[in-house]
Parts: sequence; structure tokens; C-alpha cells
Amino acid sequence: MTGTSMSGTDWLLEIVLMVLLLATMFHAFRLERALGVLRRDRAALEELVAGFNDSTRQAEGGIERLRAAADGAGRQIARHVDQARSLKSDLEFLTTRGEKVADQLEGLVRNTRLPDPPAQDSLARSLTPAPSLSLGRHDVPVEQEARLRSQAEKDLLRALRSAR
Repeated sequence: MTGTSMSGTDWLLEIVLMVLLLATMFHAFRLERALGVLRRDRAALEELVAGFNDSTRQAEGGIERLRAAADGAGRQIARHVDQARSLKSDLEFLTTRGEKVADQLEGLVRNTRLPDPPAQDSLARSLTPAPSLSLGRHDVPVEQEARLRSQAEKDLLRALRSAR
């Protein structure tokens, strides 16, 4: 019996090899289908990569434009800051001068102020002519004298109020 009959282990090895061969063929078939899909989608993938490259270039250009705009805005802000500093120094100078003038005016007002309010009332009474004196005068009519005295009193009261 030289070699034509197979033993049980030989049969078992043959079956294992066939199962492994079937598994390999199944995976090869799945791989072939996946490669076919990949070949079909390769054109779409190339378009996607080209679109990505275009988007990248546009983003780089946008960044450059943004950088240029930011530089321009920075220069403009720097000019405004310089102008503001100049105006600030002018305003400080004017404020200082205004304070000096205000102090001088206040000193002048203090020097020319009339006496206290009770003294102002007595001063107003002393400046008002007595009725007996106005009766003796015949050169100015009584109505005109009353109007003149009334206007003078108004002027005096206005001056006294503004001095306060």
C-alpha cells in the first residue's frame, strides 16, 4: 500500500487547509470590493484634496489681508493717540491758565464786594431819600422821581444780589 490511501490526519489537514483557503478567498473578495470603492472614490478624494488646498490658499490670503488691515488700523490709532496727547497738553495748559484767571477774578470780586447783608439793608435805607426832602423839590415831578428812585433801587438790589 504505497501511498494512495490517506490516513485520518491527512484528511484533517486537508480540511483545515480548505477552510483557511476559503477564509482567505472571502477576505480577498472583501478587499477587492473595498479597493474598487477606493478607486471610484479616488477622483472624489482628489477633488477634496484640491478643494482643501484652495481653501488653505484663500485662508493664507485672508490672513495677509487681515494683517495688513490690522497694521493700517494700528497706525491710525497711533495717529489718534498722538493727536490726543497734543490735545491733552493743550487742555492742561488752558486749564492752568483758566484757574489762574479764575483765582485773579475771585480776588478782584472779594476786594470789591459790598458789606454783609444786614449792612446792605442799612446801606439801601441810607441811600433812599427821605420823603420830606422830596416834597421840597419842585424841579422834578413826583411821578418821575418815584420812577427814577424805583429804577435806582432795582439796580442797587441787582448789584447786591450779584455780589453775593
